[in-house]
Amino acid sequence: MLASPEASRFVLVNNADLFKPTYPKSKEKMIGPSALFFHQGEYHNHLRKIVQSSLSPEAIKKLIPGLEAIAISTLESWANGKVVNTFQGMKKFSFEVGILAIFGHLEKRQKEELKENYSIVDKGYNSFPTNLPGTAYHKAIMARKRLSQILQEIICERKEKKLLENDLLGHLLNFKNDKGLSLNNDQVADNIIGILFAAQDTTASALTWILKYLHDDQKLLEAAEQKAICLSNEKGNRSLTWTQTRNMPLTYKVILESLRMASIVSFTFREAVVDVEYNGYLIPKGWKVMPLFRNIHHNPEFFSEPQNFDPYRFEVAPKPNTYLPFGTGAHSCPGNELAKLEMLILIHHLVNKLRWEVVGSQDTVQYSPFPVPQNGLPARFWKEPDKQELYN
Repeated sequence: MLASPEASRFVLVNNADLFKPTYPKSKEKMIGPSALFFHQGEYHNHLRKIVQSSLSPEAIKKLIPGLEAIAISTLESWANGKVVNTFQGMKKFSFEVGILAIFGHLEKRQKEELKENYSIVDKGYNSFPTNLPGTAYHKAIMARKRLSQILQEIICERKEKKLLENDLLGHLLNFKNDKGLSLNNDQVADNIIGILFAAQDTTASALTWILKYLHDDQKLLEAAEQKAICLSNEKGNRSLTWTQTRNMPLTYKVILESLRMASIVSFTFREAVVDVEYNGYLIPKGWKVMPLFRNIHHNPEFFSEPQNFDPYRFEVAPKPNTYLPFGTGAHSCPGNELAKLEMLILIHHLVNKLRWEVVGSQDTVQYSPFPVPQNGLPARFWKEPDKQELYN
């Protein structure tokens, strides 16, 4: 276990070729062996460029209307005074955003089938890998096969219609390497499922914590930044613009601090491919190496009073390699711009249109495997009278 910025950089950046990504075989089977994050080298580099280009700031600008529609629909479904499991609600939201980014428009039937089978895979992903009928793992493996069939159908439709869509699926289908070789359908399907996995729980967990921190800090909740943007958009009758999402400095700091405090990705796994020496210690070939991001984020050497939620600390940039919410190096999250954009858009509509109260004590953190507040942060949401018109 490595808990210093220098050690993390040593493993993930400077000597990344000496350490390979490593996951349990059961996880590889569940997502698909061709998924981006199981690889390194040329194949990984090509795939990473595809994902980065399709989720770059330039590419995701066009998603803003779709993202807003999903955010408004999600919040509207909560605003009935009933207790909502915030984390589960955020999972549904981030899944819809993932579908939008990957496929653009998708038939309702196909979307529902994807959602149903993906949910079964999700439930079995962290279960004990006993492949016996009736177990969560077995159900997940069966659902994963059905996911492949659904994706094959979508891929074949795209190819037959020769649709040149500019979404992630389009980028994957249009890819050719230096030798003119394309990705086969299984490789495309594995990467779609891998990206859905990477995008859903992490973003949902981050949004759940943001909601908790805003609830706990009423001054932040009442800050004028988002109200001013809403008023400039005729009280929400006009859509957010890309420029407005780039001009939310306080909201952006809230996101950065939430990611530091919660440290959603608390660590990462690597495996030494040769004997490696670091600072006088031998890391033998085959040993697992864990850079601990949470320990760095909560180290008072780098963040004063790290147990306190203080977005204003980000008025000064953190020291190099001390802030790693999306990892670092060749395997850092290629979808971080989309994740931040969906957070900014959801927060904008949340604070302008709803108020909420958290139900029960929320002092306990649960890991599933990402950290979430106890029981998924049950909360009750409602529209305030002066906010009702924003939905009309």
